[in-house]
Amino acid sequence: MDPRDTAPDSWEQEDDVEATIDGQLDSAFTALNVNAKPFVPNVNAAEFVPVFATKALSENLDSVAPLENGDAEMTTEEPWDQKEAEPNEEEPGGGSCGDRGLSGPATEEAAPEVMEEEEETPAPKVPPTQPDAPKKEHINVVFIGHVDAGKSTIGGQIMYLTGMVDKRTLEKYEREAKEKSRETWYLSWALDTNQEERDKGKTVEVGRAYFETDKKHFTILDAPGHKCFVPNMIGGASQADLAVLVISARKGEFETGFEKGGQTREHAMLAKTAGVKHLIVLVNKMDDPTVNWSLERYEECKEKLVPFLKKVGFNPKKDIHFMPCSGLTGANLKEPTDMCSWYTGLPFIPHLDNLPHLNRSSDGPVRLPIVDKYKDMGTVILGKLESGSISKAQQLVMMPNRHVVEVLSLLSDDVETDDASPGENLKLRLKGIEEEEILPGFILCNAENLCHTGRTFDAQIVIIEHKSIICPGYNAVLHIHTCIEEVQITAIICLVDKKTGDKSKTRPRFVKQDQVCIARLRTAGTICLETFKDFPQMGRFTLRDEGKTIAIGKVLKLVAERD
Repeated sequence: MDPRDTAPDSWEQEDDVEATIDGQLDSAFTALNVNAKPFVPNVNAAEFVPVFATKALSENLDSVAPLENGDAEMTTEEPWDQKEAEPNEEEPGGGSCGDRGLSGPATEEAAPEVMEEEEETPAPKVPPTQPDAPKKEHINVVFIGHVDAGKSTIGGQIMYLTGMVDKRTLEKYEREAKEKSRETWYLSWALDTNQEERDKGKTVEVGRAYFETDKKHFTILDAPGHKCFVPNMIGGASQADLAVLVISARKGEFETGFEKGGQTREHAMLAKTAGVKHLIVLVNKMDDPTVNWSLERYEECKEKLVPFLKKVGFNPKKDIHFMPCSGLTGANLKEPTDMCSWYTGLPFIPHLDNLPHLNRSSDGPVRLPIVDKYKDMGTVILGKLESGSISKAQQLVMMPNRHVVEVLSLLSDDVETDDASPGENLKLRLKGIEEEEILPGFILCNAENLCHTGRTFDAQIVIIEHKSIICPGYNAVLHIHTCIEEVQITAIICLVDKKTGDKSKTRPRFVKQDQVCIARLRTAGTICLETFKDFPQMGRFTLRDEGKTIAIGKVLKLVAERD
């Protein structure tokens, strides 16, 4: 009779029955050891081995058991809770294993179960290593593209494949999504967490999550694709080092995303303006019946995109990498797929892992543009550290209001650390400033080297899309790093020839679409900015009006205020 069937109703009973099932257990135990052999090289199960090994010993050498188990418990305390959380709910008899020092028969009965679970789910393996996380290089990846191209679904799938979301949570999402008759949306719920986003199936705010590979630590920024939420998307892209442009290969969907009103074009352009150097284009929904992994369709999407991306400023040979994938099935995200024999490159996650290192200077001045703020036992701000390094208890200055603040605690991707280097997404708890006194777009600097603030500046602007002409006195909305401010073009200084770069001798009276000019701009309030030459991340901007991106530009010179 299978020993698993004799699982008792409670632990108390268990102790009395111990003697009677002893024989059966021995057989179960030898079987268990045989099963456990192949798990030793398995990376996922590495943490389990010592615990079971000691358990085998504990049965044979009673005297040694408590000590060994005690050690094992202490060393693997964190993962143990997590692993236990899975079998617990499925097995009525598998109650608080961890609390009982792991001896006692029911544990052995639970053991084969645990093993089987283990095979299916790469349970969240990453959290135990979190204290060392900052040692890996941090890379921020923003997912951009037209609405419904599958950005959140790919993000959710990546989190599942790297073990950041366990199988059970996904099964729960799947059930809930089925109840709303939206069963294909369940993966995106890992990133679209609030009710509104789930009901409509549209991302609104920039979702955040993180995952790790062998060499790097990635933060996923899941940008909204809908044109109403482009300002949020710009905020997300300004924190990214790498953009993933998701396009849908499904017949008709690629075309709508790419034509005049679609977001594929606008997002690619905004990502370039926000300072993203490397672009990966994921051709998603390759498993769709209308596509069926066809090379022709993939090449067609590629041919249409390349000229446009070239025009935006990406170099097709160096900066862009195309790859086919399916977000819903996970094909070609982590493992290569048989469906797609014509694609010879690496799948998505290994490709990310093998990207060259980004050069960031940690000895520069501290610059942390603020993306968001809230109250939580003090004032908490979120943002990406662009340069310099921040440590606990450091005194910093909040520009442009010149508030002196102190860093009480530092969280890098929700893991507490003592210091942070450039490129990390941080949550800082600050002392000496109220939450109401901070706005997104403010910048944390060190007192020795403050960033520049001002209202008037000269910039080189490229007019991308505007029906009529633009004259001095034209108002638009300026997006520069994480700051959003109203701006007026007060004067147009000269036109710049696109091919030769020569400046016109006379002052133009207006500029129109596709022209490049140097103009003087004046914002409604004081903002933090730097010239593009000194600090590119804070010198690039976009001008938007009536929900469209009108122009992109870079700051050439800051003009001192005349009192």
